[in-house]
Amino acid sequence: MVDTEARLVLAVRLPRDRFVLEVDVASDDHVLGIFGPSGSGKTSLLEVVAGLERGATGRVGIGGKTWLDSGRGVFMRPEARRVGYVPQDALLFPHLDVKENLLAGARRARRLSRPVDEMLRSVSATLGLEPLWSRDVSNLSGGERQRVALGRALCSAPELLLLDEPLSALDMPLRRRLLGFIRRVREDFDIPMLVVSHDPTEVQALCDSVVVLREGRVVARGAPHDVLADPQVFELAAGGGFENTLPCTVSSVEGEVARVRLGESVSIATRGAAVLAGEGSLVGIPSRDIIVATSRPVALSARNVIAASVDGIAAAGT
Repeated sequence: MVDTEARLVLAVRLPRDRFVLEVDVASDDHVLGIFGPSGSGKTSLLEVVAGLERGATGRVGIGGKTWLDSGRGVFMRPEARRVGYVPQDALLFPHLDVKENLLAGARRARRLSRPVDEMLRSVSATLGLEPLWSRDVSNLSGGERQRVALGRALCSAPELLLLDEPLSALDMPLRRRLLGFIRRVREDFDIPMLVVSHDPTEVQALCDSVVVLREGRVVARGAPHDVLADPQVFELAAGGGFENTLPCTVSSVEGEVARVRLGESVSIATRGAAVLAGEGSLVGIPSRDIIVATSRPVALSARNVIAASVDGIAAAGT
């Protein structure tokens, strides 16, 4: 059973067409990831948390507050739950400009006596939105739309931020750029987040821990790097080619090449994307770009040759 004293409690059961969604998780993590293939129940779980799915039984709570307890007949209406929901499609209000969209949920913030103008400026600064305030949302790019949707959720003074595949509709370069904005939200705002994704890079970059769903059941849980390397999860994570995502510090930038430091002693060269020397960042190392050799490779174009030892070997798939 879940720990009822945890920050976020999810103990739910929800019948679906092909399976029964059953999750029993308690978490104190700042960002909890929900990972798995399409159709595994990830979005259904978010809808239960948001109060949009009435068919679930069990318990949902956050910070000691109970949103759902079917055993005691408790069901808090969606509008009473302080949730900031960012769906796959931004779903902006077409008759409002960007600033008006950002403030669309501000009534709740005002009711809670939150400084709305200060919140708007802070959110806009983090997401780079102030230059867009007067823009018609129909003229925004996909990345701009997602940033506005995220900003709108933040400006509503949520207790919990729900992100449902927020980058899935974007092309890869734009995904990676927008990922940086979401990481800034993680660092700048003390709001717990529940992030649904089928992209292992996003999970590694954003989440403190991850729950893996498969046909409605939890098949693994733990730190992203550990869970994604589990043989029964790796095949789910490697569908598009697995990429290791590691925190780093930028040491220097020369043209398009950045040298970054991993930990205290490992330094590698990589292609830099609008990074500055001295700042923290992330480096992605696709598995297809890694060569393991028992002697130092020669006559290769590899920029980075690093001495290492093999800690273990596990079979992943056939």
